[in-house]
Amino acid sequence: MTTTVQPYLHIPAAETLGALAAHSEEELKAFRETWEDLPVDAYLKAVYVYKRQGSFRGVDRMEPDEQGAFHQSVEVNALAGGIDRHFPPLAEEFATSAVLRTLVAALADRLPGAFDRDNGGVGLHQIRITATRDAEGLPAPEGVHEDGHHFVAQVFMGRTGVQGGASQIYDRDMRPLLRTTLTEPFETIIIDDRRVFHGVDAVEPADGHRVGVRDMLLVDFFPRNDG
Repeated sequence: MTTTVQPYLHIPAAETLGALAAHSEEELKAFRETWEDLPVDAYLKAVYVYKRQGSFRGVDRMEPDEQGAFHQSVEVNALAGGIDRHFPPLAEEFATSAVLRTLVAALADRLPGAFDRDNGGVGLHQIRITATRDAEGLPAPEGVHEDGHHFVAQVFMGRTGVQGGASQIYDRDMRPLLRTTLTEPFETIIIDDRRVFHGVDAVEPADGHRVGVRDMLLVDFFPRNDG
């Protein structure tokens, strides 16, 4: 008898932090502070997304790829698909972080399905969304969508002065499976991107704030064709 694995996991911050227990509070703080140095995403007309991107081979050895284009099909991303996007590379402090390697390995341990962690690829996206009184921030400007990978981990890093930003997951018939607002650093959602769609509500400044900020780490797990 075959048991179907649920297509997503919602992991409390305490569980993720438990996997990072070997790292000090200072290490975790320094890891999160790398979000303070993200350039503007040049591919969006509105200036509210800041981003760095990079990819690696092998979950456990994490050998960095040469910085290349990030490409999604139009079918997957109607807003920015069909073009090669060249994002600023990950900063060395982040890309070589021991916290990052422990985190990626822990996420791979929890994937809702099989994955070749020796030969598979890992994509990393550091993202900051800002919102002002004049312009809300859109964590998912393409709306409810898929990313075109096998698995995607959405790791919450922090939010300051914002409201909104609820995460949603739907099955392939667009029936809702989960709606939750990530609020604790390292709280995580992992999805099987082939079996669900996902989206995030807009964020706007909370009462008493002129600007709000929401930081996320997206970790893609995908097969490679180059061995």
